[in-house]
Amino acid sequence: MRQLTACLTFAVCLALLPAVGSAKGCLKGAAVGGVVGHVAGHHAVVGATAGCVIEHHREKVKDKAARQNEQAQHAAANDTAHSPAK
Repeated sequence: MRQLTACLTFAVCLALLPAVGSAKGCLKGAAVGGVVGHVAGHHAVVGATAGCVIEHHREKVKDKAARQNEQAQHAAANDTAHSPAK
């Protein structure tokens, strides 16, 4: 029964993979979550799923912060370049 559940979970994940687009951070999170889930009570699949979701979210937040920082630096550079000379 466990093998059937694991196979179905894997099949669902593979089916949803093209819809995700960019799964940045998912592999690292799944690996760590799988190990932690296994050690915490033989819940490796649940741990891997949770790890994937958490790491993917962290990567999205990190990318958003980097984009905002880049835009702020670009805006500051434009302001100094376009300021009138005194």
